[in-house]
Amino acid sequence: MNDPHAAPETDRVALLDSLRWKKFPLLDDGFVALVDCMGDDGSVVQAARVSYGEGTRKVSDDRQLIRYLLRHAHTTPFEMAELKFVVRVPMDCWRQWIRHRTASINEYSTRYSLAIDSMQSTHDGEWRSQAASNRQGSDGLLTKMAGHKHTQAEMELQSLARRVYEERLSDGIAREQARKDLPLSTYTEAYWKIDLHNLLHFLALRMDTHAQLEIRRYAETIGQQIVQPLFPLVWEAFLDYRVEAMRLTKLDREVIGRLVSQSGKKGMPASYQSFVLAQDPSWTSLQRSRERDECLDKLVSLGLVTREEN
Repeated sequence: MNDPHAAPETDRVALLDSLRWKKFPLLDDGFVALVDCMGDDGSVVQAARVSYGEGTRKVSDDRQLIRYLLRHAHTTPFEMAELKFVVRVPMDCWRQWIRHRTASINEYSTRYSLAIDSMQSTHDGEWRSQAASNRQGSDGLLTKMAGHKHTQAEMELQSLARRVYEERLSDGIAREQARKDLPLSTYTEAYWKIDLHNLLHFLALRMDTHAQLEIRRYAETIGQQIVQPLFPLVWEAFLDYRVEAMRLTKLDREVIGRLVSQSGKKGMPASYQSFVLAQDPSWTSLQRSRERDECLDKLVSLGLVTREEN
């Protein structure tokens, strides 16, 4: 297929060769590397035009077609490209990773091999406090002074766990049992193969600011350092329609409608008090409403509401 927007094949091969097996370091001893890639922007276009027919070729260039597909959630063409990675990641982070079940995975086995002699460490100024409004998130950093004792305790715990593990092995205890007290900070390695559609879904969730910081660093690196250069047109559309987009629900639209009708000639932005009056009736009796908070955040970002009361 001739793709006028794609780099010449020699440039594509050179780019892929430069990325293949290149380790991008993460955290204190982790990494992600591309093993192989099948497809490019042209593969998405080619798959779409098989189903759309010849007419599409005359009215849309590749960029427009890719943007249309992603904008309207026509996902099948993106499944025609695949990427394979090798990752070294702490086990607690890996547990979140493998919840994305739409990939082929082969992980390093500590039943057959010695556990990797590396654990993620946390420096004094890297300890995060628990978020007050999000039970599964963090919010802000402890001071280095406050974090110092936790770093020291971590070092002692990890050292003890490794020593106990190695003593068990030296006494002939089976590897599958000797490993059971290793902490979740222990690094593991795995091959991870996934199609482009499901990779974009993974990145949209794990690059989000609400994702845990550690897995977010992996997702950002995969997206920015590997997917972006290999699939520039797809990446552009992905940022526009997934990462930097905003979804307005039916209730959000109704709130906006009421705010507009309330404003009359006063215009926007409306006050927080006006937002409270315009909120969905199902929210009014709730002391806490995540949906209401999300709606307010959207309207503030759009410049339609301020957080200040008149």
